[in-house]
Amino acid sequence: MRGASLQRVPTLVLDPPPRELAALIERRRQLGQDLFDEMWEGVLHMNPAPHSRHSNLQQQLAELLGPLARKAGLLPRVGIFNLGDDKNYRVPDGGLLRPGPDGVYLPTAALVIEIVSPGDESWEKLSFYAARGVDELLIVDLHERTVSLLGREAGAYRQMTRSRLIETGPAELADRIEWP
Repeated sequence: MRGASLQRVPTLVLDPPPRELAALIERRRQLGQDLFDEMWEGVLHMNPAPHSRHSNLQQQLAELLGPLARKAGLLPRVGIFNLGDDKNYRVPDGGLLRPGPDGVYLPTAALVIEIVSPGDESWEKLSFYAARGVDELLIVDLHERTVSLLGREAGAYRQMTRSRLIETGPAELADRIEWP
């Protein structure tokens, strides 16, 4: 890999990690740059903060989904949270939760929101979410201007035209979004 650019190249550093890596991880923690980092079965995925267009879309989803979630008895959490446990977790862009225990790591969600950024791993998280009992996924792609709604059936996700949790569907949401 001599002379190759490390831009957008997955990197695996075998144990023991060099001191420089430990220093990078600690510096990211101190600066609050690790909020979007995820742990995938012991492998740290360092994710950068998203573009401001991402926040724009996140705010719109909060406004659109909040009333629908409350009407259905769900708690809207459009904003990042940790889903899983301290050794294996993902950081979705939001979700709708059932009332219950609160904590740093939440075991599941009724619905998870993923906003696709260029080069991200939103679509690779489906098996993780299914294993944790997430009923529905809302995947919004800024670049393609699409909204996908997936429902869990027999342990796998399938496209849906209407949510079973809230009174909306992907086409309706896509029409109501002011795409950046």
